[in-house]
Amino acid sequence: MGIADPAALIRSLSNKQGLAALLDVLPLGVAIMDRDGTLLAVNQHYESLTGVTGDQVLGIRCLHALRSDYCMRNCPVLSGWTDKRTRTLEANIINRDREKISVHLTLAPLVAEDGSIRGVIETLMPASTHAMDEIVSGVSGLGELVGRSPEVRKIFSMTPSIAQTDSPVLITGETGTGKDMLAEEIHKESDRDGPFVKVNCGALPVPLLESELFGHAKNALPGADHAKPGRLRMAHGGTLFITEIGDLPLPLQTKLLAYMDDHAVRPIGSTKVVHTDVRIMAASHYDLEDMVRRKRFRRDLLYRLNVIRLHLPPLRDRGEDLLLLQDHFLKMFQVRYGKKVDRFSKNVETLLRSYDFPGNIRELRNLIEYAVNFCDTNVIRMRHLPGYMLHGHNLPANLSVPPRATETGSVRVAPPERWEDVQRKMILEALVKTGGRKSKAAELLGWGRSTLWRKMKHFGIE
Repeated sequence: MGIADPAALIRSLSNKQGLAALLDVLPLGVAIMDRDGTLLAVNQHYESLTGVTGDQVLGIRCLHALRSDYCMRNCPVLSGWTDKRTRTLEANIINRDREKISVHLTLAPLVAEDGSIRGVIETLMPASTHAMDEIVSGVSGLGELVGRSPEVRKIFSMTPSIAQTDSPVLITGETGTGKDMLAEEIHKESDRDGPFVKVNCGALPVPLLESELFGHAKNALPGADHAKPGRLRMAHGGTLFITEIGDLPLPLQTKLLAYMDDHAVRPIGSTKVVHTDVRIMAASHYDLEDMVRRKRFRRDLLYRLNVIRLHLPPLRDRGEDLLLLQDHFLKMFQVRYGKKVDRFSKNVETLLRSYDFPGNIRELRNLIEYAVNFCDTNVIRMRHLPGYMLHGHNLPANLSVPPRATETGSVRVAPPERWEDVQRKMILEALVKTGGRKSKAAELLGWGRSTLWRKMKHFGIE
């Protein structure tokens, strides 16, 4: 049955807030526009995907809000509908971080009783977050974190309410379980308009750590020819995420505790006190309670941080989440590297199911990035995996493992044609072996950390 005037109906519902309430519960981005592409309503998922707000875009044309490459091609809204057929396609949009992401885009005309097109419904779904799986199989997602296991889904369900508070958050879990990503997603979901600033206590020398956190005055330290604000001031209005807080020296634990009480920053060598509004989140793979018992961590700081505590389980305890993450990362790197890699061989799936993944999600992600890079077919096979996976201990008995190509157990792939290919392979294998720890990877390669970071940026490796 046709609709007499779809646009009038939409405007009527919008005025009563009925349509907005309905659209916001849908697990995908939705926009409704008139036949010329002028936006009449958008839901919250549309806003979060595109980075716009309804107040900004209602009344303007869709192409200015969506910023999609499809708008400049054969978009029927701009070129005129030659038929009344719904369009579903893959497209790219520019998100709130000004990054290009792939989406599933659907356009459907609203047809009046007289056969004329009076409006358009547009839906968006990220190509890599399995939003449709969330609808039909209970899969939850938060950024790059996806899962179906009860512990992970509980964390995802708590995140929106946690994001709306200013309470400290302590995230625990083994290395590589996704603590950094979870902290950043909590910040993104919050109303804080300041930056997300991160400091890694395990990656900085102790003498520099106090300066990194609290800043210093000019000439307060040897070689300090200018003042430095410190990250507690850089994060004003936002979040400071302190990773590996178990490596924070006791004197700095005391100073951090004092900041959490009065939010006053006292730079090294300065009598000036600066007050900042910063939410503190911290993470550790250590057992902090045990460190308290051994007097290596302040009990009162642990209590202060432990207002909200989230624990990310290791990958080996997440059951079928391993398969979900494999598929998630495979699709992500397919798009990133433009490779038509469809699936894993049965041997590879058997090996991945039996492997303990001491580096957890980070190791799985790096392993799949490595395999997609060097896969020369549409199927990831044993020869495309890093050498340490093929010749390690406790391999399943029913695997057919390819022989070593060299005495060091390197992967048997087609010889790279360029030295750049060789370097990319070296970097990826080092990152996989070290669980993504760049300082360890640089040491394994015999490079300085700055050299490794420069080469990773050159090759587009995250």
